[in-house]
Amino acid sequence: MPVNRIQPGSFLTLHYRLAGPDGADVINTFADKPATLSLGAGQLAPAIEARLLGLEEGVRGSFDLAAGEAFGDRNPELLQRVKLSLMHQLGDPAAEYGVGDVVQFPTPDGQGAYAGVVREVGADWLLFDFNHPLAGQPVRFEVQVLGIL
Repeated sequence: MPVNRIQPGSFLTLHYRLAGPDGADVINTFADKPATLSLGAGQLAPAIEARLLGLEEGVRGSFDLAAGEAFGDRNPELLQRVKLSLMHQLGDPAAEYGVGDVVQFPTPDGQGAYAGVVREVGADWLLFDFNHPLAGQPVRFEVQVLGIL
């Protein structure tokens, strides 16, 4: 019987764990339901997807990605000041924001959302960091391939 291997466009059922440089879980499906995804649909970073290609059904392994490889390098242009008046206009007028808060913003087309982390709080502005939390950092990806369609 031929061995089923992951190829571009494969539909996968898998357990996976993504950890940052401190070893703490960012995502971990091992204790819960497995994830199902289509390779190439953008659900995983391209560098992670590339590591999955060729793996066999039933395989479990892990790999380390160098700083910036999985989620790109930190981009200073993704640090942006947003006026508090605009935040109150877009969201809850009574909301208060602190350093470390994660705020969801709608995409320009209104179909999705992206997140920013508050890095500084000014008198009438907030400094948001729209970089991926793991941008510019090494990560470890552990996977168990349960099924390949």
